[in-house]
Amino acid sequence: MRSGDALAPSGCESRGVNENRTSPPPSQVISPQRPLRVLLTTDWWEPVVNGVVASVQTLRRELIALGCDVRVLTLSQGLRSRNEEGVYRLGSVSASMVYDRARIGMPTARRVLRDVLDWRPDVVHSQAEFSTYVWARRIARTLSIPLVHTYHTIYEDYTHYYSPSRTMGRKVVETFSRRVLSRTDAVIVPTQKVSRLLTGYGVLRPLHVIPTGLDLERFRPARTEEEHADARALRASLGIEPGRKVLLSVSRLAKEKNLDEVLDMVAVADREDTVLVLVGDGPYRPELEARAASLGITDRVRFTGVVAPADIPRWYRMGDVFVGASLSETQGLTFIEAMACGLPLLCRRDPSLASVVVEGVTGWQFEGAAQFTSHLSALLDDPIRREQMSRAALDRALDTCDAKEFGRGVLRVYQEARGVRAPVIARREPVAA
Repeated sequence: MRSGDALAPSGCESRGVNENRTSPPPSQVISPQRPLRVLLTTDWWEPVVNGVVASVQTLRRELIALGCDVRVLTLSQGLRSRNEEGVYRLGSVSASMVYDRARIGMPTARRVLRDVLDWRPDVVHSQAEFSTYVWARRIARTLSIPLVHTYHTIYEDYTHYYSPSRTMGRKVVETFSRRVLSRTDAVIVPTQKVSRLLTGYGVLRPLHVIPTGLDLERFRPARTEEEHADARALRASLGIEPGRKVLLSVSRLAKEKNLDEVLDMVAVADREDTVLVLVGDGPYRPELEARAASLGITDRVRFTGVVAPADIPRWYRMGDVFVGASLSETQGLTFIEAMACGLPLLCRRDPSLASVVVEGVTGWQFEGAAQFTSHLSALLDDPIRREQMSRAALDRALDTCDAKEFGRGVLRVYQEARGVRAPVIARREPVAA
């Protein structure tokens, strides 16, 4: 989920599109009384690395820059609940048997709930549909404030975790999603692909398409000789000889990321001058290692294992082409990060990437081994063209993936939700989870 689109408003350039109505411009954040108080709730937070964590961290930073007072409610990595630097951590237990590194929040944390209610947020913005969503809904109902929700994950692509039947799994997801979102005041989605999906589920809440922005100061090409030397050192640490081209993938190693297909494509292309580097780790790594061995390409594949979030831009900078075959992305955030670091893209065709991959300009989408091999050769055998596509990828990221616009778009949703909700005197319920 680290997690997750002909230039329709389904990618980064679509800014705060509301399919059901036109959003008013954001009102002044800082009132004469106090800043707007926003509570972000998420089941995923540091030290986990995925697309949800990246999105929530970016949103938090941008809302603070806009003058909001922002706090986060998330799950602890253990049984103890605590509050640290504006982050409430609820005690939780492992749910790794269901999904790697997932956790379930404990039902009672009276002190945390009391602290949140005393702080009195103006908006609750939930980022997950499970443990912390229950808390988000409870807090919003108790204080009679808007509940905004971002739908990050296409769960029907994860049916292999909970259902032997994809058809039955999709029905479960449809019913579950419709029920959860019916209790919100507004729903934010990263692409038109997800918006169409939820409309098909029968979701009737206001849908706002707001792509996650990117910190373009952090995700950028190497600028200094020191950064270029660092990229060379990373290659050397993996035993990659000078002159070989690096096909890079940054992803959680899970079945739904479809990295089997990437290995298949690399085997069919059969280029001895390339090395595939899979940055990340996950439960599917043994299967991928076995597949690489069965394809006879073990010497052309490198697994980095877990990478610290702060180091991820370094790995992008050591690549030549970014590759992927996932069909479970809601936005394809890693593809956008790669573009911002100047990497052309070569990825499996998917609607969520339609505005990210401009065919023949920032990269290509492929269907089948023949297209993959042809496009890869076009990139690797023509250095001038690869350099042109690298600059085009960087320019597109700079033009369309501004984190500041992401923050402003979400703020507009908050202001609209507050304006629509009729003023009600908040009620205080007994402090219990």
